Amino acid sequence: MPAVQSKETFSFGPFCLNPSERLLTKNDIRVELRGRAYDLLVALVSRPNELISKADLLREVWPGLVVEEGSLRFHMANLRKALGDGVDGQRYIVNSPGRGYSFVAELSSARTRPSDAPHVVSFQHANLPIRLPMIDREVEIEEIPARLRATRFVTIVGAGGVGKTTLAIAVGHQLMESFSGALLFVDLSVVSDPALVGTIVASLLGLSVQSDNAAPSILASLKDRRILLILDTCEHLIEPVAAFASLIFANAPNVHILATSREALQAEGENVYRLDTLACPPMGVELTAEAARRFPAIQLFVERARASGAQLHFSDDEAPVVASVCRRLDGVALAIELAARRVETYGVHGTAQLLDQRLALSWLGPRSAPPRQRTLHATIDWSYSLLSDLERTILRRLAVFVGHFTLDAVAAVCGNGINRKDVPNTIDTLIAKSIVAARPVGTVMSYRLLDTTRAYALDIQIEDDESRDLAVRHATHYMAWLEQRGRDWSTFSSGFERVSHFANMNNVRAALDWCFGEDGDTQLGIRLAAAAVEIFLAMSLLPECHRWSERALIALDTNVVGSSQEMRLQAGLGVSLSQMYGDNEGVNDALNRSLTIAETNGDTIYEAGLLNMQYVFHARTGHFSILLEYAERCRALAERSDDPAIMALAHSALGMALQFSGDLDRSRSELESLISVLAHSQHSSIFLGYDPHYRSLIALARTLWLQGYSDQAAERASEAVKASEATGHSAALALVLAGATTVALWRGDLASAQHYADRSYSLAEANAMGPLMAIGRCRKAELTIRGGAVRQGVHDLKAALRPIHAARHELLTTEFNMELALGLMKLGQAGEGLALIDESIDRVKSSGELIQLPELLRVKGKLLCELPEARRHEAESCFRESLDLARLQGSRAWELRAATDLAKLMLDTKRQDNAKELLANVYLVFAEGHETADLEKAGELLSRIT
Repeated sequence: MPAVQSKETFSFGPFCLNPSERLLTKNDIRVELRGRAYDLLVALVSRPNELISKADLLREVWPGLVVEEGSLRFHMANLRKALGDGVDGQRYIVNSPGRGYSFVAELSSARTRPSDAPHVVSFQHANLPIRLPMIDREVEIEEIPARLRATRFVTIVGAGGVGKTTLAIAVGHQLMESFSGALLFVDLSVVSDPALVGTIVASLLGLSVQSDNAAPSILASLKDRRILLILDTCEHLIEPVAAFASLIFANAPNVHILATSREALQAEGENVYRLDTLACPPMGVELTAEAARRFPAIQLFVERARASGAQLHFSDDEAPVVASVCRRLDGVALAIELAARRVETYGVHGTAQLLDQRLALSWLGPRSAPPRQRTLHATIDWSYSLLSDLERTILRRLAVFVGHFTLDAVAAVCGNGINRKDVPNTIDTLIAKSIVAARPVGTVMSYRLLDTTRAYALDIQIEDDESRDLAVRHATHYMAWLEQRGRDWSTFSSGFERVSHFANMNNVRAALDWCFGEDGDTQLGIRLAAAAVEIFLAMSLLPECHRWSERALIALDTNVVGSSQEMRLQAGLGVSLSQMYGDNEGVNDALNRSLTIAETNGDTIYEAGLLNMQYVFHARTGHFSILLEYAERCRALAERSDDPAIMALAHSALGMALQFSGDLDRSRSELESLISVLAHSQHSSIFLGYDPHYRSLIALARTLWLQGYSDQAAERASEAVKASEATGHSAALALVLAGATTVALWRGDLASAQHYADRSYSLAEANAMGPLMAIGRCRKAELTIRGGAVRQGVHDLKAALRPIHAARHELLTTEFNMELALGLMKLGQAGEGLALIDESIDRVKSSGELIQLPELLRVKGKLLCELPEARRHEAESCFRESLDLARLQGSRAWELRAATDLAKLMLDTKRQDNAKELLANVYLVFAEGHETADLEKAGELLSRIT
């Protein structure tokens, strides 16, 4: 550029410009100019008070390059900002809209002495852009300089908008002192001709190049110098930049190279540093504002929103919304910054809603940003323009996937009309170009498009026939996956093993939406929904199971009626209805229909599972007398099939049915046999979301407590909770926790009961399990009564029982009625409590829930003692009848309670010796649990009897 060779210095206002030294000072202090802003100033100063057209400026400042006008505006804005143009009325540069620019300040010049240095810029980081603020890149700021010192050549690789350029500039400033200011920043985004890579570097070095090959001149000037060469935005010039960098690296041993690119240069000596997106809070956790601020993506959002003028207080209410926005933007810094700029206008919630409309791609960033980063669309478009036709085709087809996908899925869904071997090669290329992200999910390598990239790809128009074929292939692939792998759930022992299945379910949902949509394939949707039933239930996705089972059953045609698909859909509908809304005839009809199809088709596994679900249905509705019938049918089926999974179901059903009927010895035998069967099996069997193992551990804990083994009961309950937690079945865990609450309450361990009850309720609420939520409210009311707030607890328990009766979920009604009656007694309303207990006694005798009868008789005796007329004789008869029945059942726990109350009554009526003998004979049988409430109470009473 002619002006650069000038031997003059120019003064204007407080500034002095020395073109030969590429130096601008203000009041004798060096002024930093970004990028081409310095060259623009020289061009304007060399022709003062003259209108220089935009075209002339582009030719002068970017000789031989094809540059967008946006770059000129960008660097001109930086120049004006550095000069303070317009501040305090001072004008240096005037813009003539649509025409060009003029330098209008008063200018004086003077000759300078020739420099003894060769025609090379005296590197004083003259063109290193200013350092911008960054969030959570402290590790990178330390690691990248260390790598540069060790290897001399590092390329920062990452997706568009992740912050590669900002990080490279920050590293440059970090290393400024160690390189004594010898840094050169080369912005390659403005270079479109591969042949001009060397030319642009030579131009920035101030070299006069007399041939098309600038490399020899560059090497001659750099070979003995120690400098840091920053090559920014290399992805569109990969081959020439790689060749240039390799040449410099090999022949200039003191030159260090830092490059940024969306893919590795694969050049000699290169060390790749892959830059990840910013960490976001995980899904599924309760998030406060304080906790959210620890994540860098949240920090960036809040900082940029406030910097844009938003009055963002960032409350606990806003934290989950901001976290969701950052997750949907995949932690990409540019995307988060663009979203944060919307908060001033739309607020946090409004910005999140705009994301749902996929408007984020067009959101504008700062005017000073390079054109390729003004919008997300421009950023992605930059990458898309660098792809081959095959890569573009695969990218568009990848948009059919939601979230993670496997290479097998890509081959099956996207490989139509493409050579099979080209698919993995293309995926490799897209990964290298930071368009597809790869990471292990569980034990499987998985891939995904960033959500913003997927939104961009979905906007690419394709033919309707191709779009439909893609959707059909996508749905068919995941239907086949479900049919082949759905039963794997019964073999997994932990939630970690199911991680890859969880990831695939996002695509199952998307396929179901398409199949049952306006232009979808309903018959394919029916097969897909049927195949998804077991995983929906195993994942505790009850609303989804109900929705898709019902939708598919409505769409059934005559060809599918009576098929395995209908069998699964009816089972899914029945089970999800039961868990969400309680038991009704709709549940019974669906389960019966599914069972009939299983019997007709000879599907013994499904038949056994459905017998078990019918068993559960009748237990919940309080029809305990017919449970043995279903359990015996399951046992007969197990003996015919010799299947361990069916045998486990049979042991579970028989063990619990015998417990309800009051046969505790046989109950314990069956439940311990179940534990033995499962111990010798490699995996537990989970069918329709029901796992007989952990819930049967709770049943065994109940039996052990009833038999007088309180400590063993607590251990079994704790074991069941821990084992159920490891499976990742949140709905099943909610049921196990509810059972553990009962055991804790029986033991008088109110702290553990509160803990279990709270967790069970939270999980039930999260999984839309209405009846279990009602049970949770009953448990909380029980604990309120036992905690001393009797009136409030009685009120709450009455209210909580109403939805339980409405849902016909009567499994625990007897226990709740006894607690309510005792609460009423404490309030002086023993008569009302007695009526409730008499009603409960009649009900358990007819329903077959005989295990509760001894305790009901004992509670009745207590209420009789508290009546105004104190019917002690009747009370004593109830206590003695309770004792006799408890002994017959082998329930030492009930026997101890009855003996304690009877001994107290006998003591009150001056029968001290009889009371002591009665209670001692029962108390001394217990070998464990002496710290539990019942044994402490009995022991204290014994100590009072002299």
